[in-house]
Amino acid sequence: MKISQLFGNGKCVFSCEVFPPKKNMPADTIYTTLDSLKALDPAFISVTYGAGGTDGDNITGEIASYIKNELGVESCAHLTCVSNTREDIDILLDDLKKRGIENILALRGDINPERPPKHDFNYACELISYIREKGDFHISAACYPECHIEAPDMITDIRHLKEKVDAGAEHLMSQLFFDNNIFFEFLEKARIAGVNVPIEAGIMPVVNKKQIERMVSMCGASLPAKFSRMMAKYENSPEALRDAGIAYAVDQITDLIAGGVDGIHLYTMNNPYVAEKIYSAVKGLLK
Repeated sequence: MKISQLFGNGKCVFSCEVFPPKKNMPADTIYTTLDSLKALDPAFISVTYGAGGTDGDNITGEIASYIKNELGVESCAHLTCVSNTREDIDILLDDLKKRGIENILALRGDINPERPPKHDFNYACELISYIREKGDFHISAACYPECHIEAPDMITDIRHLKEKVDAGAEHLMSQLFFDNNIFFEFLEKARIAGVNVPIEAGIMPVVNKKQIERMVSMCGASLPAKFSRMMAKYENSPEALRDAGIAYAVDQITDLIAGGVDGIHLYTMNNPYVAEKIYSAVKGLLK
């Protein structure tokens, strides 16, 4: 099923994201995680292509195939273009098609200073257009409630977002954020600009201080005073910070659903315990 078909019935769509196991992790850990996530009844699970400019190799398609063909849950494979030529993209698209994957999240990807980028595609909208020409894939794209870290201003960033939609993106997933007011303001601006596809709010529960410091440095998300107080109070108690992070995410999701958000995309960080706690707290709101 194509992701955009999941929206429009008046309910908030709940989905999850996982990443391929790191090189120092046993490969089968991801399948244990996925087996646990299936119990949360997500509308779909997305699989990253590799963070920080590293390659996801072919394992992204392999994991997406397992989600769809073994677990019976719809999947979405991330695909980045910054380090890929057209020929590389053709090979990856052909592989996804053979595996029965219908949904792709098309991204530029992070630029790695140690690996010069290819220049067949400079922006996500170029990749989206190319995928649209190559087959009957459903294409999702990313959006940035607080403006992409490389964009000069929000007006320019939303203009670029509209270009993605005009190029063929039918669904958007947002970067993480910790202030719902920022998301709602972004949503209003996007709708005024004519971005009328479903937009899911990306929620990342904080489970440790280093994790969030790294993510914030990469994407530029702001930290509201309430969040900073939580971090300061519990940063030296891992279990307390985990539980406080879960509570904060639940509070965000509750408010977003009350505000009529199209969907919640939970960045699980491959932690099924945290995902299950959050889902259990909000599942009654999703019906």
